Amino acid sequence: MSLARKKFTEFKERGGRIPDAELDDFWATLEPATIEGMLGEWKGGEFVTGHKMNGQLEKAGWFGKTFKSATAVQPLVCVDADGNKFSNVAMGKGEASLWLEDFRGEVTATMVYDGQPVHDHFKKIDDDAVLGIMNGKGVLDDGRYYYFYLERV
Repeated sequence: MSLARKKFTEFKERGGRIPDAELDDFWATLEPATIEGMLGEWKGGEFVTGHKMNGQLEKAGWFGKTFKSATAVQPLVCVDADGNKFSNVAMGKGEASLWLEDFRGEVTATMVYDGQPVHDHFKKIDDDAVLGIMNGKGVLDDGRYYYFYLERV
């Protein structure tokens, strides 16, 4: 098991709040994600940091994201009361696409929502997990980012 995977597992299993600085330090150790590496179906989760978004995706029944291609991304795959997955285009104000963007001095795969000013930057933990930082107008909480992760289905 890689050091990155060990640290990721530690964060996931930790009870309580994780300081932004710890996640930022972890982010800095990871290699940028590629568009090709993001393709596929992913199950998502969040890190509890005290950000205003904490708990919001869970309330919506968020399952994860599906990257069919660089131009066909379902950012908010949710599960309905019957257990069926669907792309929640109403909540996401459309779907999304993948781009390479500069974030914190590195070019990394970034999911850009079609209908709102939100960019999800990704860095690779390993072939089956990425760390995400949600960035953009309306998402920043007093300048703080929302931290989440995706694991390949």
